[in-house]
Amino acid sequence: MSTATTSAPTAVTPAPGGRRTRLLRRWPAAVLVLLIVAPFSALPLPGLLDGPVGSPGSLQLLATCLLFGALATGYDLLLGRTGLLSFGHALYFAAGSYATNTLLLEAGLPFAAAAVLGLCSGALLALVLGSVSLRVTGIGFSMVTLAFAQAGSILVSRDPGGLTGGEEGRAAPAELLPSWLVGIDHTANLYWITLAYLVLTLAVVHRAVRSPTGRVWEGIRENERRVEVLGLKPYGFKLTAFVLAGTLAAAGGLVHLLLTGGSTPRTTASDFTLSLLVMVVLGGSGTRWGPMAGGILYTWADHRLGDLAGSDAVAGLPAVLRVPLSQPLFLLGVLFVAVVHLLPGGLARLPSRLRGTREENR
Repeated sequence: MSTATTSAPTAVTPAPGGRRTRLLRRWPAAVLVLLIVAPFSALPLPGLLDGPVGSPGSLQLLATCLLFGALATGYDLLLGRTGLLSFGHALYFAAGSYATNTLLLEAGLPFAAAAVLGLCSGALLALVLGSVSLRVTGIGFSMVTLAFAQAGSILVSRDPGGLTGGEEGRAAPAELLPSWLVGIDHTANLYWITLAYLVLTLAVVHRAVRSPTGRVWEGIRENERRVEVLGLKPYGFKLTAFVLAGTLAAAGGLVHLLLTGGSTPRTTASDFTLSLLVMVVLGGSGTRWGPMAGGILYTWADHRLGDLAGSDAVAGLPAVLRVPLSQPLFLLGVLFVAVVHLLPGGLARLPSRLRGTREENR
């Protein structure tokens, strides 16, 4: 007589590496939660922020960093995803701000209506100028976008009909804005709006890049001629990327109007777009999180290094050190060169480089 033996099922213990991988994939949600609750925090971060995290000054700086992180992410749709080097992206950012502000001041429209029309104005401008600029390729495209940006900057500085305020810009009418968006006591609300803009931009860009259109963008970036051979027309796909990036920039201009309380001609200058280019390269062009990280780091460094350049510590140095260190742009340039040299591919490549170094040391 034989006895059948059955083995009990063995519990499978998840590998530590798999659990660690799942936790790493959840870091964006953890960071988002921390950002949402930041206004309720009284944690001081000396050297990083001037006061507690939840103080109005710190929230203003954090909101500005998040705004430009989102703006750089949208700009990377052109540079990193489609291979289009535009020098006129600031124009659509300024259009969202100036159009909304003008509709508030001149037409007396409610804020919601002015915001929608301002956003539509930025999108329409991107459609019109993009349809012209994309008729040429390569350096010709870059020069055409630069020419449009320069024309927009000159137009704003000339203050036609008193609509732009010239070099002084125009303050937003506080009486026409929602009360919960006006005043230092409501800085947290502006911060949350900026955070929502960042999340929206990341979601839109991620969805667009993973779509069939996004795959065509990748093909255009790698070899536009090959896309044509496959029977696709690159012009329409490039125009889609141009308009989408311009619309996101116009939304950023609207947020900037609320955050700063007015429209400023600085946002129309070509060096504003050059700053976006530096942010994208600093963070890692063509990556999911790199442009955002580059925009946040660049904006924070621009603020903090400006304070350092004007500090008493720098003023007391010998002239050979004091002169260059008193220039914020010099400090930003040194930071940019250091990151590009030490981290080819930008900040987005840092985790993989650290993993590679750790494996080599084992």
